[in-house]
Amino acid sequence: MDEFWKMLRRFVPPYKKYLVSSIFFNLLGALLTLFSFALVVPILEILFKVREATYVYMAPGSAPLKDVVINNIYYYIQVSIEDFGGSATLAMLAGLLVFMTMLKVGSSYLGTYFIIPLRSGIVRDIRNYVYDKVTELPMGFFTSERKGDVIARMTGDVSGIEVSIMTSLDMLFKNPIIIVVCISGMIAISWQLTLFVFIMLPIAGLVIGRVGRRLKHDTGESQNQWGILMSTIEETLGGLRIIKAFNAEGKMRNRFHSENQECYRLTNRVWRRQSLAHPVSELLGTLTIAILLWFGGTLILSGVSSLNAADFIFYMVIFYNIIAPAKDLSRAAYAIQSGLASMERVDMLLQTKNPIASPENPKEIENFQGHIRYENVSFAYPNGAESVIKEVSLDIPAGATVALVGQSGSGKSTMADLLPRFYDVNGGSITVDGVDVRDMKVHSLRSLMGNVNQEAILFNDSFFNNITFGVEHATAEQVIEAAKIANAHEFIEATEHGYQTNIGDRGCRLSGGQRQRVSIARAILKNPPILILDEATSALDSESEHLVQEALERLMKNRTTLVIAHRLSTIKNADLIAVMHEGRIVESGTHDELIALNRYYKRLVDMQKF
Repeated sequence: MDEFWKMLRRFVPPYKKYLVSSIFFNLLGALLTLFSFALVVPILEILFKVREATYVYMAPGSAPLKDVVINNIYYYIQVSIEDFGGSATLAMLAGLLVFMTMLKVGSSYLGTYFIIPLRSGIVRDIRNYVYDKVTELPMGFFTSERKGDVIARMTGDVSGIEVSIMTSLDMLFKNPIIIVVCISGMIAISWQLTLFVFIMLPIAGLVIGRVGRRLKHDTGESQNQWGILMSTIEETLGGLRIIKAFNAEGKMRNRFHSENQECYRLTNRVWRRQSLAHPVSELLGTLTIAILLWFGGTLILSGVSSLNAADFIFYMVIFYNIIAPAKDLSRAAYAIQSGLASMERVDMLLQTKNPIASPENPKEIENFQGHIRYENVSFAYPNGAESVIKEVSLDIPAGATVALVGQSGSGKSTMADLLPRFYDVNGGSITVDGVDVRDMKVHSLRSLMGNVNQEAILFNDSFFNNITFGVEHATAEQVIEAAKIANAHEFIEATEHGYQTNIGDRGCRLSGGQRQRVSIARAILKNPPILILDEATSALDSESEHLVQEALERLMKNRTTLVIAHRLSTIKNADLIAVMHEGRIVESGTHDELIALNRYYKRLVDMQKF
């Protein structure tokens, strides 16, 4: 349970006022419970005429407070019986019992009322923390983790925390108070019987604890399997076209069914153990009551205890009132053990450190020009055995267009990803106007750059919101101007609601060329001084390529541009072309110079001729 209390210390402080209010009303409700049950004793004694003594009024301070209170209660009951009769006195006591019960249930409701904002607020905060962490983590994290498992932690595990832990908070902050107050009353009635109860309860707690610890382990396995299942679902939805094209539906079904069967097996085990909570607590509670009845009855019959029958019945009523909270507490213990397994998985995400961080004393670029320099850069992906980039040096003058070409896997896209610090270099440095990118604020560095990728990444939103993505306070006129420059205005205006038309999931309602032009409009609106074009036209047909290339040429004017291209016809006019092979730049120059060299670049050009 240490992990549980650590979790509360992390997330409860913003909700202290709710916690204090809940504890206050739960305490008040427990005290009212005790006093309402105390009314049962005089009712029983009147009914069975147990007490025949005559009482006189005792002034406060004339005896111990407990004796004064009990004596005066019986005194007023005696007076009431003499004045109104036994039946009317019983009716008054019964009415007082109902009134006390109303106060008790009202206080209990307020105790729950104030714990609800704390419970739902913590879940909301955990969701926010997890989402913020996911958006903060570097690209390298997602190359080694399954996206489906990350989604499972953000959804299933957070829901597990909500269901298992947060719904238990009411029981945890309410039931212990009831138990403590009732035990205090039991001690006041008979310390011998209560001592016997204290011997019995740890045995029950030990049994419940053993089952609960095993439940946490089983739940952790179940949640891990759920993450694997989510990964398969995510891969299936993302690759449905390929699955159908290769007639692999049967293979994917078999894989999913196998993983789902394992999830079924583990879930059965978890729920079966969780279902033990009620039967075990019920059995232990009944066993304890039976033993207590025997022990208490023996004390009364033997004359060892001063208890009378009414007091013993009152004692048993109080003890029975502990049973329900104790059962709920045991169920809460089971639920918390289950939820802690989910919390551990979420915490693994929250505690992941982001190596791509801004320095404590960041440097600013004065008199920005846009001169980029790679100096002896080496890089290997996390957990990668071999370097993808090997001691590469490249100079990109301010305002120049430099193209990277080469076969797939030569390191071109990685070179582009290192510039905005999606990854950090392992060796060497990358500078912008002489300032190492690692010495700049990450936000400031990326605000200098605009990206147009091979796959246009759009969001399930309107044209307007996709174009203004990441740009604050853009006007409609600015958006239209950016769309016109990107050759996108005409087809946007032709849609049903113009710029407010929703483009569907990842822009599924648009063609490839249209998606790319919207992506270019987004970059144009941002108006970055440095532009990264990662194979922006490689997936387009000839007509779309022509329109996109026109838009790109307008976008590239007066900017420092790094272009990654497979279609060499699109970079003939680049100021410098660098040819990469197996992580190194093997030759560089203009188009004509490289053709004249008759080496790598010439072979690439010849292969694209037909």
